[in-house]
Amino acid sequence: MSPRPPGSGAAPDGLVVVDKPAGFTSHDVVAVMRGIARTRRVGHAGTLDPMATGVLVLGVGRATRLLGHLALTEKRYDTTIRLGQTTVTDDAEGEVTAGAGAAGVDPAALDAAVAGLTGDLMQVPSSVSAVKIDGKRAYRRVRQGEEVSLPPRPVTVSEFSVHEVVERVAADGTPVTDLAATVVCSSGTYVRALARDLGAALGTGGHLTALRRTRVGPYTLDAARTLDALREGELGVLPLGQAAAAAFPRWDVDARQAELLGNGARIATPPLPPGPVAVFGPGDRFVALVESRDDQSRSLAVFA
Repeated sequence: MSPRPPGSGAAPDGLVVVDKPAGFTSHDVVAVMRGIARTRRVGHAGTLDPMATGVLVLGVGRATRLLGHLALTEKRYDTTIRLGQTTVTDDAEGEVTAGAGAAGVDPAALDAAVAGLTGDLMQVPSSVSAVKIDGKRAYRRVRQGEEVSLPPRPVTVSEFSVHEVVERVAADGTPVTDLAATVVCSSGTYVRALARDLGAALGTGGHLTALRRTRVGPYTLDAARTLDALREGELGVLPLGQAAAAAFPRWDVDARQAELLGNGARIATPPLPPGPVAVFGPGDRFVALVESRDDQSRSLAVFA
């Protein structure tokens, strides 16, 4: 990682992995980073709700062009799901709308319900998600009192495991059961919706009470910095080339191919994996992100 010397100008192009605190929106974190990095050109990959904490990948400068592709990678979460209460937002920030209670949840029924929510699923997003309906975010419609119905979307939950089951009494006196769980899922999966659907499958209702993202693609909490550390100057920008090499398959080309790809030209490709591929020229120079279509390169973003 490349630190920024005190008193220097704008931060170099690259990625910064932040450990987002609770109570901050992803845009709040971007605003903080713009001040620290001394550039308006900062963005984020994969939004986290204000309640959630953990890995938020920021792009600085030209690295913002990587973000849309990084947002599509697999993510890992540590979460707490409360059975016995339903909320309007499917998490603890929303008003409780039903409290059937959940005491003495049958372990076999819990295992079966979790298994039913693992694998390739058609998931209905939370009604307060950022999904657009006729150009307007669903959560805005809900806050304005509208009834929102969203169509299901294909998602993949590759891991949904429960580590701890604790019975307790909620603040309103409802007997509830809290589950500590780990979820590994594809982009576009709503962990809040998993909590909602798990509660529905068990007949208890359910919502999310805590969410911590521990990984986005190859970037983990081990590489993340808190906002306080960032403010104190520990920026630790991961340079563009290193960021691309960590996140995408690699294709090394010669000088002539690098020149053509750097100009956005299409050239013949060897067999490449599907999706974005990072192209590197001589001297380990990061040239572009491309994808292969009919054995021809298609430029996604040029960096040379």
